[in-house]
Amino acid sequence: MRLHRNLVFAVIDGLDQIFNEDILAHKAVEKLLKRDKRWGSHDRGFIAETVYEMVRWKRLYMEISEVKTTQSKASLWRMFAVWATLRGIHLPDWKQLEDTPTRRIKGRFETLSKIRKIKESIPDWMDALGVEELGEKKWSKELTALNETASVVLRVNTLKTSVDKVQEVLLEEQIETSTNPKYPDALILSQRANVFGTQLFQEGHFELQDAASQTIAPFLEVKPGMRVVDACAGAGGKSLHLAALMENKGQVIALDIYQNKLNELKRRAKRNGAHNIETRWIENSKTIKKLHGKIDRLLIDAPCSGLGVLRRNPDAKWKLQPDFLETIQKTQADILERYSKMVAPNGKMVYATCSILPSENQKQIKRFLATDVGKEFVLETEDTLLPSKTGFDGFYRARLIRNSDPPQPDLK
Repeated sequence: MRLHRNLVFAVIDGLDQIFNEDILAHKAVEKLLKRDKRWGSHDRGFIAETVYEMVRWKRLYMEISEVKTTQSKASLWRMFAVWATLRGIHLPDWKQLEDTPTRRIKGRFETLSKIRKIKESIPDWMDALGVEELGEKKWSKELTALNETASVVLRVNTLKTSVDKVQEVLLEEQIETSTNPKYPDALILSQRANVFGTQLFQEGHFELQDAASQTIAPFLEVKPGMRVVDACAGAGGKSLHLAALMENKGQVIALDIYQNKLNELKRRAKRNGAHNIETRWIENSKTIKKLHGKIDRLLIDAPCSGLGVLRRNPDAKWKLQPDFLETIQKTQADILERYSKMVAPNGKMVYATCSILPSENQKQIKRFLATDVGKEFVLETEDTLLPSKTGFDGFYRARLIRNSDPPQPDLK
């Protein structure tokens, strides 16, 4: 591979934004790819893939290159030299790459790869937490899986089309996909491609959604005509899936504390032809109280650490802090207690996270069932979708049923 100066400089600039300006990786890459309209798909692919790879293996490359901080461009160039050397790429005669110790890099790689937290490139506290919650063997296995490159998966919008039709049209555009019987609405891309530029996407025939994420809406067991709430809807990936499963019949109430995310959901719903979605901004507690005891199905896709989606968001390893976990677990517990009151007698609720930590998952459900509100529920089933087993993102999901009559809402 021949390195091109303008592409490599773009990579260095992207890393600087991510590590030093606290810009999310996908936002930084998105901005970089707009820098030069002359770049082709190969050029754009090099920039995006290299940035993500270097973010993913940040600690390993820092240790090998013996840099203590990423705050200088010189440090980022030394890390880039490690990336290139380990891939057998010939380093050009550039000032920034002078005196790269190729042999030393390879030797240090061999030595440091024997230390898990360096080999898998994660902070000390995260490694200790994973061992504490999952055990050495299981944590090591999941870490390896979480460092693999994420597949690009589409969810076909069955309100407008079918999996076979979308697969056929994409193939005509030289975009190859495969199916998996475990994920009936999914198409898995054989290699990365700009699917957003296709007419199919623009007409709402599919959305980008990981295969594991696609299991959450069906797990809620919705039926056409039901009244369903997606309590932490965000931009609405799962709300759109629920609308499709309900065949546009009944009502999907998408709630969130962020109005801008709901505005994005409205745009996506229009493109998808999902007419049974109603967005409601959680302005205060009355928004929830008005729905007490009135909902057939409730989805709580709770905010979490996101440790199950590190392959997709590798920069989260470096942005997460230990105190955030304590804060988010309190938030999860609070949401469970307050939002669960919306479920009607004999209605069902699904609590889901994109984390693989029991403290955010099984332990949260166990704690909830011991509360006054939780005693009205029975756990039907729960499981954790592990990246090492599925090859996709990590998710936890629990389905509960409410048996007793809920108390009347207090709207005062």
